[in-house]
Amino acid sequence: MLAAMSVPDTPPSASGAPPSRDRGDACPGSLRLHRADDGALARVRIPGGVLSDRQAEALLEAARELGDGELHLTSRGNVQLRGLGAECGGQLAELLGGAGLLPSWSHERIRNVVASPLSGLDGRGHRDVRPWLTALDALLCGSDKAAGLSGRFLFALDDGRGDVDALGADVSLLAAADGSALLRIGAAETVVRVAGAQAPRAALIAAGTFLDAARPTGVWRVAELPFPAAELLERVRKALGAAGVEAAAGAEHVPLATAAEGPGYGPVGLPGAASVCVGVPLGRLTGAQWESLARAGSELRLTPWRSVVVTGMAPGGAAARLREWGEAGLVVGPGSAWTGVGACIGRPGCAKSLADVRGDAEAFVRSAGAAAGQFPVYWSGCERRCGHPGGDRADAVAVPGGYRVTQVRDGVRGAPVTVQGSPADLAAAVTAARRTRS
Repeated sequence: MLAAMSVPDTPPSASGAPPSRDRGDACPGSLRLHRADDGALARVRIPGGVLSDRQAEALLEAARELGDGELHLTSRGNVQLRGLGAECGGQLAELLGGAGLLPSWSHERIRNVVASPLSGLDGRGHRDVRPWLTALDALLCGSDKAAGLSGRFLFALDDGRGDVDALGADVSLLAAADGSALLRIGAAETVVRVAGAQAPRAALIAAGTFLDAARPTGVWRVAELPFPAAELLERVRKALGAAGVEAAAGAEHVPLATAAEGPGYGPVGLPGAASVCVGVPLGRLTGAQWESLARAGSELRLTPWRSVVVTGMAPGGAAARLREWGEAGLVVGPGSAWTGVGACIGRPGCAKSLADVRGDAEAFVRSAGAAAGQFPVYWSGCERRCGHPGGDRADAVAVPGGYRVTQVRDGVRGAPVTVQGSPADLAAAVTAARRTRS
């Protein structure tokens, strides 16, 4: 046991000095590949996680012909292709561009938009945010100024249910019951109300206002600015007025959603609707799994929780498909031991990783079984904790010779436990960190 004071689990923000950004943003994309230990890596931005059958087929072809044959889902509903050859860039761009996955070569890394994955499917929420998604993506790709955003800057389109509002986006649009939209900046609990029809343009103006504010320091995210997000919101409100976008005269207080919960596994939507959600253990889909999902319906929606919503399935066919996918290793209902378990790529794919975290996560799942009602757990190969979720969770971070296990509750990181013993000791420590209040 290591003695330690509890510390906030927050990024650098107005409470301290902004981080140094003395180098360019090296975030990978479809055209800027990243060299990893298992080959080159491409990160394909998929706004809202929405893929047509043609686009899903193109990604599968790229994975099989150019990469390791698998498709890796990210915590922003995007796809990573791994094991790519060093000279495959031109062929990859041709494949993706032909399927409409590269609408703008100069903007492809900034198309970071998450959206409520069940919007328009289950009767919840205040509106279907798909029109916002289409409009915002077009505005981003058509804006020279927006091309200056970091590949880490994130937009969220929440249909009012509060799911993606809790993901820590830089600019969020929340659908309101009266048809308007609430514009949130970072984690500020003050919002500005704008007309629903003007919401995508308001989000673009907010991003441009951030770029103006960030220019002196070169920071990449709202949380890194040397002043509070609420102050940036006031600048945004003035910029909206100057651009002719009608906004409410004053700010409103709307608490930030705290539980970023994805769709439940199994059938989703209104009675009679033909949509299902399946979980993807560790976000890794084989080519056969991906192909089966893509061919089952008219559209895939990849979620920030590393799950897939399949829409437009044949009536009455969902039950058989779910049985098939369950047998293929996907999560198709409640009670799975994989629920809430995530991990970064770890060894051997990442040179910075100190452990095969995916192998260790799999061993934990086999030994621990289901953990209904407990905190999720995320396994990280190093201190960077790439892809880790927000909210309450258990963190298992590889350290020399073992793991450091910590519980994060209400934004506060508890005292860590360092485990350098047997797998049983590690499983016990992780299980203890997943326990909620008794």
